[in-house]
Amino acid sequence: MVVAVGAFSMMDASMKSLTSSYPPLQVACLRGLAAMPLVCLYVLWRREWGGLLKVRWPLHLLRTVVGVTMLSSFVYGLRTLGLAEAYAIFFVAPMLITMLSIPVLKERVRSSHWLAIAGGFCGVLVALRPSQGAFLSWGALAVLVSASCYAISAITGRILSRTDSSASLVFWGTSGLAVAGGALAWPDWVAVQSAHIPQLVVIGISGFIGQLAITQAFRSGQASVVAPFEYTALAWGIVLDGLLWQTLPQARTLLGGAIIIASGLYLIRQERSKELVVAP
Repeated sequence: MVVAVGAFSMMDASMKSLTSSYPPLQVACLRGLAAMPLVCLYVLWRREWGGLLKVRWPLHLLRTVVGVTMLSSFVYGLRTLGLAEAYAIFFVAPMLITMLSIPVLKERVRSSHWLAIAGGFCGVLVALRPSQGAFLSWGALAVLVSASCYAISAITGRILSRTDSSASLVFWGTSGLAVAGGALAWPDWVAVQSAHIPQLVVIGISGFIGQLAITQAFRSGQASVVAPFEYTALAWGIVLDGLLWQTLPQARTLLGGAIIIASGLYLIRQERSKELVVAP
């Protein structure tokens, strides 16, 4: 999950640079198109072309709808909000995933999970300190919609992972973005500029790695345990800010990061203690 969040953070930074040049739906489509060559090579390497048709189509269709909505809404939010406000709102997703995991996945969420989620969210607010007015805008609503779709997609992916292969989840998730996003974006399509090819390459590689990693994360881990590591996006954000924009984190950012890391370590410790108790 940490690898997935890191890859998606690089993808977000690249997509933000495209928001002023292309409509949100087209950016969502370009994200899918850019990753498709790597996805096809991955499926060929796994030799799982035959298994791509033996899937639960209704759930894959649902993932396509929420995936396009999630990405286009987030891109729209980045147009009108700063990254700090957008991330602060999007970080309600781990809470939503945990809440959905109870009725949908029948998972038992322990108090330690809730404490870790609450602690991580407090760390995000301390670090980012978003302005109050930013939460009362169309951009904020769009990011909230994106976070909700992300939670639904994560839970759906967890259900699909019980029967469908990782290759099928990655292939149909990526191709769904490309096809559905392209169909919706076609009426307002803007010619892609050659100057933006480097960003598209980064989006393709990071999107592929992120999709593969997050599929594996929710396949092998309990949703309520995996979800809080979404907060590690703050650490990746600090690194990307320093490398790309030469921006040093403020003291409150470091304090918030420390709270987030402490919450994650607490959760890991609790899960390890649980394993030791259960082990013979």
